Amino acid sequence: MSASTASPATGASAETRRRLVEAATEAFAEHGVFTASLVDITRRAGQRNRGAVHYHFGSRDGLIVAVVDQHAAFLARREGELLELARNRPDDDLTAVVEAIVRPAVELSETGTDGRRYLVIIGQLVEEYDRVHPDVAAALERTGGVPVYALLAARLPAYDEALLNERMALVTSFILRSVADRARAQEGATPGRAQLPTERFVTNLVAMAVGMATAPLPSGDG
Repeated sequence: MSASTASPATGASAETRRRLVEAATEAFAEHGVFTASLVDITRRAGQRNRGAVHYHFGSRDGLIVAVVDQHAAFLARREGELLELARNRPDDDLTAVVEAIVRPAVELSETGTDGRRYLVIIGQLVEEYDRVHPDVAAALERTGGVPVYALLAARLPAYDEALLNERMALVTSFILRSVADRARAQEGATPGRAQLPTERFVTNLVAMAVGMATAPLPSGDG
């Protein structure tokens, strides 16, 4: 069954949907995709109708899909461009594959607060992928990451499935959180730790993520 049974958006309805998606992006990033209050989201969007989310999106999952779809096309385009470059590199080149994950995320984070919040939400969904609705999983696929991760898995050492899944999830979470934290620090009102310039940040994060993905197994594991 589809997560959304919402009515089509036209005129004022489209504006209401936009406000709800904007409010949900803020609330999901702050309080969690699965725990943020739908009533609070409705309030943030300036809606009096407590059932506004269900009317416009059908369910929480339908709203999550709308949130994910906000920047899916951008990520899919950029990841696709970088994936083609990675495919033309040697079969043992992990750096180019990981860059296809890191660089689009950094570019999105630098578009503003909404982009940073979006990355936090994607990180949550990746961490909790086993519990997401099929429609949400399909929305995540529209961000373009599936073929990138397939190439990454093919170029990694021959890990068993459980270990491969664990490393992929941890690397993804590390990348998205690192990018979002950098963007948050840059927006901060008070000065904190000095941030690396964008290009140096990208190359360093790629190197660290590759190191995580290929770290030697502990003695006795495997």
